[in-house]
Amino acid sequence: MSFGSTLWIVFLTGTVATTLGAAPVLALRSLSPRLANHFIALAAGVMLAASVYALLPAALVAAAKQHPGNWATPLTLAALGVGAWCVAWANRNFPHEHQFKGHDGRDSRRSMPFLLVTAIALHNFPEGLSVGVTIDAADPTLMPRIATAIAIQNIPEGLVVAMAMLSSGLGRRRSFALGVLTGLIETGGGLVGAAAVGFAGGLLPWGLAFAAGAMLYVISAEVIPETHRSGMSGGATASLLTGFAAMVWFDALIAG
Repeated sequence: MSFGSTLWIVFLTGTVATTLGAAPVLALRSLSPRLANHFIALAAGVMLAASVYALLPAALVAAAKQHPGNWATPLTLAALGVGAWCVAWANRNFPHEHQFKGHDGRDSRRSMPFLLVTAIALHNFPEGLSVGVTIDAADPTLMPRIATAIAIQNIPEGLVVAMAMLSSGLGRRRSFALGVLTGLIETGGGLVGAAAVGFAGGLLPWGLAFAAGAMLYVISAEVIPETHRSGMSGGATASLLTGFAAMVWFDALIAG
């Protein structure tokens, strides 16, 4: 797929989908914490399925073509680990604030909106990356599958992010604008991934595995703890499984 086509896809899945999700903040007064929790967990299930059933298998296939023999799988899993480690490093070193979990990273006197945007950026960049790195995938269905998964989960995530900004004391327009900004950050991640793989095609399997590892870390270390706060773990688990099952079914339809 051409770089121009990829640019449009990462823009649609990142910026446009997030903007659609954030738009209701211009009219809504608030969002139920329980409903927001379901939205986040549902998005996590979609991301989990995309990582396990699309990104990682594609990485293993691409690695096997580049490195026939016994090294393809260990190298792919090493790239997955590097992706997870990079997000973990960013989480430790960049101050950010979760809506419910609280502060993470180094101490900072930055404003709450800035810290909330940073938290979402740490999540969204790997999501955009996962779309961009599929630019040279041998399977022509891979990019549509991943892009659809990311777009689907960006809509509820955009709403939750914008409403979090509103609840932090910002006005409606500024909350909406910052929600859109998080989508632009995701688009930036997609462009970085596409540029890296386009410049060096040999990076394809490692880029796919890296993106999968980054998203798996976000799900395990950030999203699940955030959604499993007091009294909400059962509903969050049900929503995550619903998102996971829906994405597996949808992915099978496209791939088949």
